[in-house]
Amino acid sequence: MSEHHRPYDGPGSPDDVRARERPERPSAGAFPANGPDGADGAGGAHRGTPHHVLKSLLGAWALAACGPAEAEAVEEHLGACGSCADEALRLREAVGLLHRPESLDLDPGLRTRVLDSCLERRPPRTPVPEWAAAYDAETARLDALLQDFGDSEWHAPVRLRWYEADEASSRRTTVAGVIAHLLTVDGLVAVALGLDDPLGDAPASRPTPSDRTEAYWRAARHPPTRSVRAPWREQSHALVRTVSFTGGRAGRLAVPYGDFELPLHDAMLDRAFECWVHGEDIAEAVDYPYDPPSGRHLHRIVDLAARMLPSVLEHRRLHGLASPVERRLVAAGEPGRSLRLEIEGSGGGEWLIPLDSPAAKGSAEHEVAHVALDGAEFCRLAAGHLPPREAAAGQEGDRTAISDVLSAAASMSRM
Repeated sequence: MSEHHRPYDGPGSPDDVRARERPERPSAGAFPANGPDGADGAGGAHRGTPHHVLKSLLGAWALAACGPAEAEAVEEHLGACGSCADEALRLREAVGLLHRPESLDLDPGLRTRVLDSCLERRPPRTPVPEWAAAYDAETARLDALLQDFGDSEWHAPVRLRWYEADEASSRRTTVAGVIAHLLTVDGLVAVALGLDDPLGDAPASRPTPSDRTEAYWRAARHPPTRSVRAPWREQSHALVRTVSFTGGRAGRLAVPYGDFELPLHDAMLDRAFECWVHGEDIAEAVDYPYDPPSGRHLHRIVDLAARMLPSVLEHRRLHGLASPVERRLVAAGEPGRSLRLEIEGSGGGEWLIPLDSPAAKGSAEHEVAHVALDGAEFCRLAAGHLPPREAAAGQEGDRTAISDVLSAAASMSRM
């Protein structure tokens, strides 16, 4: 079987992807690579360049849109031509009035504020449930980041990171591979809602999110490309549309994640969380800024993780990964030893995490430890992007309880 037709067994290494890419052609500027005198570089390129050519480049120079050779030629000319120097100064001053000093990237909360303002004037006939709004917003933000990507960005290397057995783990893929990962895991929610599975026929077993992603990557004949964006975006629209039309009835559904289930409300928050985290992974790969979600949505994501912590602690305790209960088990609904989790900044709040039983009630009177964290940093801990020992900005009280809770938060991460 030839190399071009052998089955693809993973997302592909960036080296392999780069080997298949066609080298980019240099841009066509005002000056050739070599000057008329045969000298390399810009020095020989712009000797004797007519005045009218250099004058025509002043606007581009003022906007910092010239190539290196062109910019050097213009700046050399400005030292000898007073009229062009005056014109260049006026153009630079005009550009300064056009450009704001701060970043021109849109505030991540702008979309939410605009929608809220519109909905105050005319309520929607079919509103998006509040528990699905974060997913709606985060998929829109990620899609906006992707819309101008060229082939080189889609094949940029990305390393997915998470914690497994209390050890940092990672998996190498590309930007397109990350979107394929989101497509396949979002497919868990799609199947629960009766929509098509992006993997085709649903398997008889209950695969984990990682199993589904690896299956998609193996089935691909070549590494995923930009073509994966369209089915991912169509599926995200279908999910939001379906939960909006089904309303409260859909909220009673459970979404299987292999070895556990999440109520649909929480599954949609989980998908919003992963969309944001992998949006950051992609933005980092292409060296582009990417902010956390709006405060309202970030608060809901933090709340989901805080509600899951007691059960995760119990699971780790049963497997010898957390300290045993020091006293008798606390009956369901009764107050017990608690850790106060204080989340600062956007999306902040306080949660009392019961330590001795997932069914116990968090109690301020039985508080034995306190941890303070920024909201985005807590989410990065839960995503496996931050080591537990580096997570807490403020710690006080029972060191063992603090270590157990921070390690439990990191263990919630997955590929």
